[in-house]
Amino acid sequence: MNKDAKIYIAGHRGLVGSAIWNNLLQKGYTNLIGRNHKELDLLDGSEVRAFFDAEQPEYVILAAAHVGGIMANSVYRADFIYKNLQIQQNVIGESFRHEVKKLLFLGSTCIYPREATQPIKETELLTGPLEYTNEPYAIAKIAGLKMCESYNLQYGTNYIAVMPTNLYGPRDNFDLERSHVLPAMIRKIHLGKYLYEENFEAIRKDLNKRPVENISGGDSQETITNILFKYGITNKKVELWGTGTPLREFLWSEEMADASIFIMENVDFKDTYQSGSKEIRNCHINIGTGKEISIRRLAELIVETVGYQGELYFNSNKPDGTMRKLTDVSKLHDLGWHHQIEIEEGVKQMYAWYLNESTISF
Repeated sequence: MNKDAKIYIAGHRGLVGSAIWNNLLQKGYTNLIGRNHKELDLLDGSEVRAFFDAEQPEYVILAAAHVGGIMANSVYRADFIYKNLQIQQNVIGESFRHEVKKLLFLGSTCIYPREATQPIKETELLTGPLEYTNEPYAIAKIAGLKMCESYNLQYGTNYIAVMPTNLYGPRDNFDLERSHVLPAMIRKIHLGKYLYEENFEAIRKDLNKRPVENISGGDSQETITNILFKYGITNKKVELWGTGTPLREFLWSEEMADASIFIMENVDFKDTYQSGSKEIRNCHINIGTGKEISIRRLAELIVETVGYQGELYFNSNKPDGTMRKLTDVSKLHDLGWHHQIEIEEGVKQMYAWYLNESTISF
């Protein structure tokens, strides 16, 4: 890609999209396009078409998605499949109609079967049943992956699908109902610390920045205590879902951005499968660390980082989700990219960002 190439980053204000935007700027790219939801509704096909007609991007990075944690995936199943299918259909379809030179589609490792062989190679796709709690989201992401693959095979396009492991980092979602496991635990343990210390001034400050179900720091102490109790946070303990035994892999979002730009600059569709294959499939690329940590150990790491002195309680009556989901990143390594930030350092950076969050400038 030329440094002045017009690049559209869909979802440029989200966790990964903002990291990709900043990474491109740091690498000297000068012609970036981004639109927030109010400016462009990616669910509206006519709006997306008008945007592509007007802007004519040369490259597209599809980082926009409707995402959430295990609770949100379980409750809002229709939203997760419908919204993600619509976003993908609109952006990939218009990219093809406008002859975009290259597209990067960001999926998720939840596309793999619940009982996939570990560590999970790209070839495990569609070899067994999915994890029930996030099945609608996974099916949408599989469809997006196959759209890219199919356009490439039929029309000779250069669309690459990458499947990142669990991501965390600056601009993560800390909503207690809809966030992913790591940011959710950071916030619950952070609030648990202040409730344990009876520091309601700090709790009110946190809720003013990020209200919980429209309850902010201006509400009564009783109202605040009740809403925190609903999410398992009391003055004595913090409750987390499941047994704590599942193993998870985590990648710092800014490293995901670096891997994404590395692929945009150095990898083409022809590099993602073995030349001469009779059946070309599983052309997507896992992006991760190839390392894992138990949810319990992660929680203990967060407790140490936050300085929480209360009890940590795992509610085994709540679902664990997939017990293990470690990616095989040998394909990514063979292409030339490796991660640098380990989880211990990442959690420290994540909590520091949470405490000192500044507003984004684009």
